Amino acid sequence: MSHPPHAVHVRAPGKINIALRVGSPRPDGYHPLATVFQAVSLYEDVVAEPAPDISVTVTGRHAAQVPTDRSNLAWRAAKLLADATGTDTGVRLHVTKGVPTAGGMGGGSADAAATLLACDLLWGTGLAREELGELAAELGADVPFALTGHTAVGVGRGDVLTPALARGRFAWVLALSDRGLSTPSVFRAWDALHPDPVPSPVLDPDLMSALVAADPRTLARHLVNDLQQAALELRPDLGDVLEVMAGTPALGTIVSGSGPTVAALASGPGDAARIAEAVTAAEVASEVLVVTGPVQGARLLEHVRGDDD
Repeated sequence: MSHPPHAVHVRAPGKINIALRVGSPRPDGYHPLATVFQAVSLYEDVVAEPAPDISVTVTGRHAAQVPTDRSNLAWRAAKLLADATGTDTGVRLHVTKGVPTAGGMGGGSADAAATLLACDLLWGTGLAREELGELAAELGADVPFALTGHTAVGVGRGDVLTPALARGRFAWVLALSDRGLSTPSVFRAWDALHPDPVPSPVLDPDLMSALVAADPRTLARHLVNDLQQAALELRPDLGDVLEVMAGTPALGTIVSGSGPTVAALASGPGDAARIAEAVTAAEVASEVLVVTGPVQGARLLEHVRGDDD
């Protein structure tokens, strides 16, 4: 006889926006986006255990900055899945953060994606990945990508995804900040910088060719983030990070998403280590990490069942 799992452990990745183009707000208030996401080897871990109601605890990188009440994206993901499937049991969620909080790398979105998958397995609700993806889109524009991972093109709010062919492995150096940036604040700053209408964005086809060619030097020429100037308006100190990276073997640099994480593309592991050493020595970041991408999306790590299972 099969017993319900005692705990489910799911891991989901953070992301870098290799390209992020932005248009003026639509009538619903959302900015149309055209973006290329790449999932990288920096992760959120969610362990889900049966409980009478929904609760969240958080440890790990920047954990003290993460709310654990009903505003938490993992809590909201569990509640959404329960409501959508008629599940009346709860879950105890423990999040171990590896992705910086409010860092422009989709850490909260990764929590939500991991929670959807973990609770689906814990509760035996049996939703297909496509159905989980539809729920993910209700939680935020980056959540569907955290489910799928790898490299993908996102349009609309960034939640309408098309897989992108990306050969090879890319090495990135991340300069983290211990102070996050509010995504709505960055978009408001973008609006202030663009008083005239900006048309719906499109992506450069040469960028897609660079991903297929697995050529970091070509890819570096196509790194673009329309939110970067807005992030710099709010956090001028990010200019110091970009300046230091410009004096290293970095092939290209970019603020990830709405920031403040800054990413440098390296030709390989050796140059990545040299870039990381230079940024660390300059003391312009609270933490410096070397990651690779693309990596897969939310996945089961452990499924603990009863002894007599």
